[in-house]
Amino acid sequence: MMQDVLVNPFRGQGLAGLDVFPQSDPSDVRDLLGRCPAHTPTPMLDLADIAAQIGIAQLQVKDERARMGLGSFKALGAAYAIAREASEQVRDDAWETALVGRVYITASAGNHGLSVAAGARLFGARAVIYLAHTVPEAFAARLREKGAGVVRAGATYEDSLVAAQTAADAGDGTLLSDGSWPGYIALPSRVMEGYLQLAAEAASQMDTPPTHIVLQAGVGGLAAAVAAYARRVWGDAPHITVVEPDAAPALIESIRAQRVVTTQGPVSSMGRLDCKTPSMVALAGLARDADLFVTITEAEALHGIDTLTAHGVVTTASGGAGIAALLAGQPALGPDARVLAILSEGAEDA
Repeated sequence: MMQDVLVNPFRGQGLAGLDVFPQSDPSDVRDLLGRCPAHTPTPMLDLADIAAQIGIAQLQVKDERARMGLGSFKALGAAYAIAREASEQVRDDAWETALVGRVYITASAGNHGLSVAAGARLFGARAVIYLAHTVPEAFAARLREKGAGVVRAGATYEDSLVAAQTAADAGDGTLLSDGSWPGYIALPSRVMEGYLQLAAEAASQMDTPPTHIVLQAGVGGLAAAVAAYARRVWGDAPHITVVEPDAAPALIESIRAQRVVTTQGPVSSMGRLDCKTPSMVALAGLARDADLFVTITEAEALHGIDTLTAHGVVTTASGGAGIAALLAGQPALGPDARVLAILSEGAEDA
């Protein structure tokens, strides 16, 4: 497969018929996280050597590898959505029992499941995580350590999601997906809202607004949340690029089709981004807020990991996909460019 590039023709207006957009105000997230002893802002890295290699003025990278001890930005998503539900149920400040009796069900290709498991455990609920058979057993073990039940279902993330939704429809618990579709918007929108904390921290850590922002995407929740906040605080100035694996071009093909579409492709080494169908709310936001959609190949992703590792920054193909796109020449940048990227997760054995 090969790199694909699409200038967004719907920038500033969005897609007809998709009118539910991501939140852009991080106030509620900030207030709730302020009560959490595990919460602390993550650092911003200045990767000057890689910036010089690309030929740009600055590359600042929001480092999510240690977020709340869970190893990725996903710690801000599902756990926040569960915390919001706990805040509506808590009595006498007994947060640890606020959701006793509740069960949260999800499918996960990685870190979203950890966030559901951790959030449920904090407030007395149970979590059941559906995993495709391709997800490593080491990850299943991490989920069990968090107290979650693990169910194997299907060969792909999409298969596991169908199984999770079937279980929820049968009354086994509440589905807490990071994707959204018609009739299922409220909880995934809360998940995306949690990611605004990352964006707000990044803005406060930068002395000068970026000229460019590069955002990797699976179903698109992280990218859409950061893009929405960037437009809120910086307006139209930053050029925003969305990066997907060429094996899972869900957003770029949905933009072309002007609707949510399911794509086909092989399994990608960018496993957290290997989602064949985008979130409807994320697609709506990115159609409005993103300037460019690109895909990267498996070889380009591997080159990105190798380059980051050589500079002492260890991550996965998913975690470094935005930087891999920069190294592959997308977007095209001049010598004065100041780029914000996200290191979305740590190494899988971290």
